[in-house]
Amino acid sequence: MTKVAWVFPGQGSQSVGMGRDLYDNVGAACAVFDQADKALGFPISRLCFEGPEEELRQTSNTQPALVAASLACLEAARSLNADKLPAPAFVAGHSLGEYTALAVAGVFDMATAVKLARERGRLMHEAGKARPGGMAAIIGLEEAMLAEVCRQTDTCLANINCPGQIVISGAAENITKAMELAKAKGASRIIPLQVSGAFHSPLMQPAVSGMAEFTASLSFLKPKIPVIANTTAQPLTIAAAIRDELLNQLVNPVQWQRSIEYMIAEGVDTFLEIGPGKVLAGLIRRINKDVKTINIGDLEAIKSLANPSP
Repeated sequence: MTKVAWVFPGQGSQSVGMGRDLYDNVGAACAVFDQADKALGFPISRLCFEGPEEELRQTSNTQPALVAASLACLEAARSLNADKLPAPAFVAGHSLGEYTALAVAGVFDMATAVKLARERGRLMHEAGKARPGGMAAIIGLEEAMLAEVCRQTDTCLANINCPGQIVISGAAENITKAMELAKAKGASRIIPLQVSGAFHSPLMQPAVSGMAEFTASLSFLKPKIPVIANTTAQPLTIAAAIRDELLNQLVNPVQWQRSIEYMIAEGVDTFLEIGPGKVLAGLIRRINKDVKTINIGDLEAIKSLANPSP
């Protein structure tokens, strides 16, 4: 018996044009984008479909845009192929994607999800301006060795994505030192990331207080589906824990590898990546090559859901 998890992408999976084919062809997806535009008070849909890329890449735009596009993918799949969409035992999202996962689990509605994502992006961008920092993907170093690099350079692990691929975060001058030290210790590749700050590090602390204030008036419901938390790689099953998770994940690493390993240990053998790009499927295959990954990020992929390729 197949056991499925739904996973949702984070920042970096966006691209100009995302969701346009869904908006033009599927009423349910069109409704999601229209709701997002209304909730935000400006046409985030147009930014998704037409760009410009530089504007879409701004953190305060990227984050709600990805939530809207991912939820539009899901609603399109439910509309066109509901009988072929396997129900999830768990949901999870990478960083920002956790907000999409929480909306899908019924913790808050779609309008709240995009507003939360917009505010999260704004606060992270402001924190990045106040305390400039950066991030870099380090390929080919074990976690323990990279943790030592971070200790020596006053940086920190930000995204533990899969074996041999970890993102570090920190102040701009420290990231440069960390990249040099990682290279000296044998990293096979180092990729500076195009982000506006040191996400998932203590430099994001100003965003925590802002997010705490923004969420104080919101009521979160108990998840209808267990949500695997970024910071603990354990299920979120009560509403009280969710607010803490949303604040903690701003300044702590995304435990993506451990999240996937937890779900596999719980019997998940198929991961459905819902939303733009194929980043998560690639990471999951590096974590465990025996599980199945399916992407639905556009109309063609949704239509082929009935006959997914192995």
